[in-house]
Amino acid sequence: MRLSQAERNVLTTTAASAFGHDAVLRLFGSRVDDARRGGDIDLLVETHMTDPAAIAAAHTRFLAAVYARLGEQKIDVLIDFPGRTHQSPIWKIAREQGVVL
Repeated sequence: MRLSQAERNVLTTTAASAFGHDAVLRLFGSRVDDARRGGDIDLLVETHMTDPAAIAAAHTRFLAAVYARLGEQKIDVLIDFPGRTHQSPIWKIAREQGVVL
């Protein structure tokens, strides 16, 4: 995994603060592979939140806090929540290949 322990700590504590302490955060994509270089940070957040406005606000809080602590970089965030009706293939990939932080 190509994230430092400090980066993992920032991501997990910030996700818990924004999405709730029961949120699950998974890293997927190129950053999971130690043999690769570069790449954005691809995250899947699984939350029990259900209100779309609250989820959007949590997403904004999460990214703002991460950027403030780690500096701006390319971060892609998928957010899964109860009642989601559409899931493209990337959701399955993120769950199956993702590493829980």
